[in-house]
Amino acid sequence: MEETYLLNVEGVRKKILHGGQGELPKLQDGSKITFHFQTLKDDFERTVLDDSREAGMPMEIIVGKMFKLEIWETLLSSMRTGEVAEFWCDTIHTGMYALVSRGMRRIAEGRDPLEGQKHRCGMGNMFDYHSTGYADLDELQRAPQPLIFIMELFRVEEPSAYKRDTWAMSKEEKLAAVPVLHSEGNRLVLRKEFGQAAAKYQEAVICLRNLQAKEKPWEEGWLRLESLVTPLVLNYCQCQLELGEYYEVLEHTTELLQKHNDNAKAYFKRAKAHAAVWNERQAREDFARVAHLDPSMAAAVKKELKQLGERMRRKHVEERKRYQGLFQPARGP
Repeated sequence: MEETYLLNVEGVRKKILHGGQGELPKLQDGSKITFHFQTLKDDFERTVLDDSREAGMPMEIIVGKMFKLEIWETLLSSMRTGEVAEFWCDTIHTGMYALVSRGMRRIAEGRDPLEGQKHRCGMGNMFDYHSTGYADLDELQRAPQPLIFIMELFRVEEPSAYKRDTWAMSKEEKLAAVPVLHSEGNRLVLRKEFGQAAAKYQEAVICLRNLQAKEKPWEEGWLRLESLVTPLVLNYCQCQLELGEYYEVLEHTTELLQKHNDNAKAYFKRAKAHAAVWNERQAREDFARVAHLDPSMAAAVKKELKQLGERMRRKHVEERKRYQGLFQPARGP
């Protein structure tokens, strides 16, 4: 088909390779676009830099969430569902591609795309690196050049039509999601579906931690969010106790107690985890703290200490029997 300038955008040309269906999608903040893409150099060989099909999964971007390659939203907004189009983009639009590609490749390799980055904007990080870790991207970073993007649009989903990842939610959406997730977790606990319940509690904690990152520690806004985080972490730890993930319980309760060293429930759950992995001394110390901080839990502590004592006695008896067997003389024929 004949090449045409796209939406009067300078430095962009579009060629439709396969027509799509329906009307042009109406994009809004929060819309999710799913598509495959191929990136080629504008050279004689049309050298392929990236291909989402080779990575095994389509690309997804959320409109309005500051995807570093802004021109992609513009390109996709010109496409119909099912359409395949080729776009030529001048260097004014492709200067950030090396950084974007680096992140996508690391994700495809199962690595953290932000590993080693300094807490700066994308452009600042770009200048911090001597190398992206990929020779072809290093070349592109040193000498930006026009690129060709071949895109196939699969679908555009409105914000209300899909389950949004935490990072894609606004502050208001995250706050609204937390009580829903908390309630869903509680319902799953009643059904003894502890793994699924733990996932709900964890998702709620992530929402709140993301909001906390924008507050000053220990100030009013941060403390208000922390008061919501604490019961969710405790519920998550209870699920992990039920699942036998004792070391994870030790990790999360210890982290919680570093900030809230008067939380009896956190000590109680940590004590149970210590007991489960035979840390008798630590378990007894934590149970003692529970009884001191919350006398109403004294009966529960007494019961746990009794069970711990019985388990330790059985363990010592088994060990004595095992060691006696090791040192008994062998019988003759």
